[in-house]
Amino acid sequence: MPTVLIVDDDPALRDSLAETVADLGHAVARAASGREALAHLAGPAAIDAVLLDLRMPGEVDGMAVLRALRAREDAPPVAILTAYASAENTIEAMRLGAHDHLTKPVGREALAALVGQMLAPARRPAAAAPPPASGDALIGASEAMRRVQKAIGLSADSDATVLIQGETGTGKELVARALHAHGRRQGGPLVPVNCAAIPAELLESELFGHARGAFTGAASDRPGAFREAEGGTLFLDEIGDMPAAMQAKILRALQERIVTPVGGRPVRVDARVVAATHRDLPALVAAGAFRADLFYRLNVVPIALPPLRERLADILPLAEHFLREAVGREGRPAMRLGAGAAARLLAHPWPGNVRELRNAVERAAVLVRGAEIRAGDLDLGPDAPPAEADWLAGDLPGAVARLETAMIARALRETGGNRAEAARRLGIQRQLLYAKIERYGLGGAVSGEATGGVGKDDT
Repeated sequence: MPTVLIVDDDPALRDSLAETVADLGHAVARAASGREALAHLAGPAAIDAVLLDLRMPGEVDGMAVLRALRAREDAPPVAILTAYASAENTIEAMRLGAHDHLTKPVGREALAALVGQMLAPARRPAAAAPPPASGDALIGASEAMRRVQKAIGLSADSDATVLIQGETGTGKELVARALHAHGRRQGGPLVPVNCAAIPAELLESELFGHARGAFTGAASDRPGAFREAEGGTLFLDEIGDMPAAMQAKILRALQERIVTPVGGRPVRVDARVVAATHRDLPALVAAGAFRADLFYRLNVVPIALPPLRERLADILPLAEHFLREAVGREGRPAMRLGAGAAARLLAHPWPGNVRELRNAVERAAVLVRGAEIRAGDLDLGPDAPPAEADWLAGDLPGAVARLETAMIARALRETGGNRAEAARRLGIQRQLLYAKIERYGLGGAVSGEATGGVGKDDT
């Protein structure tokens, strides 16, 4: 009978997980801290899988246990379970070899599927890695963004070409920077090239370089972006706008890892290529506007960035992040989003995606003189409720998160931030409401006023 080690400092949650795992027909071992978990794993009893809490008291937290565990050749598969998921800890956990990274609470069916996968015969070999340098944060706890974060963590150390696709303003460059910052090439340069911003006649020289005297004005040798990115990452932004003549040359460079400077000799290069586009490349291929062989060469590791309208659970955490940044730059006292402003942000369709949200929040931070941003302070143009297709898009957990976020925000707005009364209206316990407010980043969107006048009974 396989044994599953459950590591969590919360006794109630630890026992609940243990009961479910035992009901699934597996033996259970328990640990209340990181040190206790390492002692179990170093002991004589075999551990076949680990369910690991991320935040635990003491010096040895979940990530420290994972690092120590992944350094062993015989390490069992590990899944991180946390109520405090972030882009950084999701990417780092997946990069260090975690089987998965899930947000608490985890339902019985999801737990059964997870344990079944972890105990399957085929396991990925362990791979120890040093912690990455801190890079730009990819804010978001929605299921869609967590898939993106996991994909970054799984592919960061690879040299495989990555194709990032998403609408304008969704943060494609942030993904490219995260791939570089969390990968083994982080010590090398990251060289971005916007293929749409450079005239077609100059793009070849920009990418491949040129020799002195190769053309009028070439007064000296130029290495080009491929060679400038040696040992690092070359980010080809808006590659869907690349002229047809250049597509064939880029294809050869990707296939052979050799570039030929204008007027020069072929040179071998060692740079990882990450490409991005807001265009529908399969449609361009079908229309004959983009080479099919180049598309397949680029699309080795595809990462699809969802539009903000499909990430309702991420809007308020992003807005609060941008507000903190703006206040810090302006040297202003702390500001917060009022409940009305939060509701308006959730109702807006965001055609400009994250970039539009950042601009709206920064504009309000500059123009508002009070400590709170209210609904009328946001210059968003006419609001429109999300279309039905947006509510039903994606998977079931994503749709549930969007609905929960909207309902909780409305209840908090209607009760003036009175969380106990909001929990009563929603028909849930107050402790569960607190957990969901934390999970969906709604803490800064409520007034925080006292909950007086409400009975102690939260049921």
